[in-house]
Amino acid sequence: MAPAATTNGVTDGVNGSNGLSGHTTSTKLQFETYHNIINNELTTTAKTRHGINPATIQPLPEVPVSTQEDVDRAVTCARAAYKSWSKVPIDERGQKLRDYADILDDHKDEFAKLLTQEQGKPLAQSYVEFGMATTWLRAVSTMEIPEDLIEDTEDRRVVCRYMPLGVTCGIVPWNFPILLAIGKVGPALYTGNTIIIKPSPYTPYCNLKLVELGMQIFPPGVLQALSGEEDLGPMFTAHPDIDKISFTGSIATGKKVMAAAAPTLKRVTLELGGNDPAIICEDVDIDAIIPKLAISSFLCSSQICMMVKRLYVHESIYRKFLDSFAAHIRCTMNVGSGLDPDNFIGPVQNRMQYDKVRHLYAQISPQGWHPVVGGDVPPADPTGKGFYFTPTLLDNPPDDSEVVTEEPFGPILPVLKWRDEEEVLARANDSKMGLGASVWSNDLERAERLARRLEAGSVWVNSHFDVSPIIPFGGHKWSGIGTEWGLNGLKSYCNPQSLWLKKKKSV
Repeated sequence: MAPAATTNGVTDGVNGSNGLSGHTTSTKLQFETYHNIINNELTTTAKTRHGINPATIQPLPEVPVSTQEDVDRAVTCARAAYKSWSKVPIDERGQKLRDYADILDDHKDEFAKLLTQEQGKPLAQSYVEFGMATTWLRAVSTMEIPEDLIEDTEDRRVVCRYMPLGVTCGIVPWNFPILLAIGKVGPALYTGNTIIIKPSPYTPYCNLKLVELGMQIFPPGVLQALSGEEDLGPMFTAHPDIDKISFTGSIATGKKVMAAAAPTLKRVTLELGGNDPAIICEDVDIDAIIPKLAISSFLCSSQICMMVKRLYVHESIYRKFLDSFAAHIRCTMNVGSGLDPDNFIGPVQNRMQYDKVRHLYAQISPQGWHPVVGGDVPPADPTGKGFYFTPTLLDNPPDDSEVVTEEPFGPILPVLKWRDEEEVLARANDSKMGLGASVWSNDLERAERLARRLEAGSVWVNSHFDVSPIIPFGGHKWSGIGTEWGLNGLKSYCNPQSLWLKKKKSV
């Protein structure tokens, strides 16, 4: 992860800088009521709904249920704002992002607590996610988007420049709602676009407050947010005056987004599901890597597309590795409310996901899978109990098992034996998904050789789930189209233009 950029003060006095500290101060938000943000106005709707705290299954505050009329108004305001925002110099837009990061930092405690309440992850993990978001803003705000010099002859100079697209929409998932919203907001605004954020219906609260706070920094119509039900996303993907959809979510929904965007030829960036393999070679230091692998497998209750989902361990160390991994989980992976600092694994986020993950746990006995740790099937009705699962390791299930071929998105991990490099590479690549993968070995030349043969958008050696705002992130195969973050991610919010410049006056 890149270090946070240093802020250099505020260019616009109305944003609350004291002119001395270089830190933009803000008006404190209240976190009791929640609204749509359209054209820097707080609005609501005739119909409202509420989310659920997954740790308690208790209702959270009411939020708007947006209509087509709300979408149309927001898009109209975004289009009007684009005309002036796109003309603001990029350095000034970058300063606005740094100002935004400053005022977000003033609310980090409120956001972290709210994130744990609506998403379920432990509070310490919520603080990490929040910190990553402000790091992303500051890093993006200082990146350069150079014009590419393609040809320079006596007769002419040809450059490729990058122009903003217009109105964009960020469709945000429920697993990392703060980081993945900001990961769309920063690049969109920095490149001169306007953006409307559509939160997941399961986790609307942080996203609405992120954008409400943005009212103190950005002009009307530049950054907006609408909450709603399952029909809201299709309103955005079909809208004729939106130029790009940036979607993070499931493969099935990503296909629908792509199909819906086709009639209006919207640009799309799709970051979809993963079934990440990790290959453990026989020369590793088992005790050293197990804590890293445990985090890379079970962080956020394994509800991260880039978590390790298939763990391939060389047969010569398999039993020792499996026993040590199971012991580590028993000692360190406490399950319970995210507000208890002793817990590492909170609930899965929603009832839909609870039922999907429970389906896998319920197959353990009938399928003859062998849990080394965990494996308890939770109740079909979690009312009053929360959406909890015990972290589970499965001992060498068949390669065609559902728990191996599909993305569980819950804390159940198949551990699989391998003997031959060609065999394990073939098994690791035998998936429609290709988001991330990793190789673990003390022989770095061997590890790199194996890593270069893995079919995934991000491949790590002796780590997993490293991300950075300056490094492109995207999937191969069914795990996505395009990239977020890095220079490639910035360019995805732009139209390239080839500019042919004659060096001599016409005769």
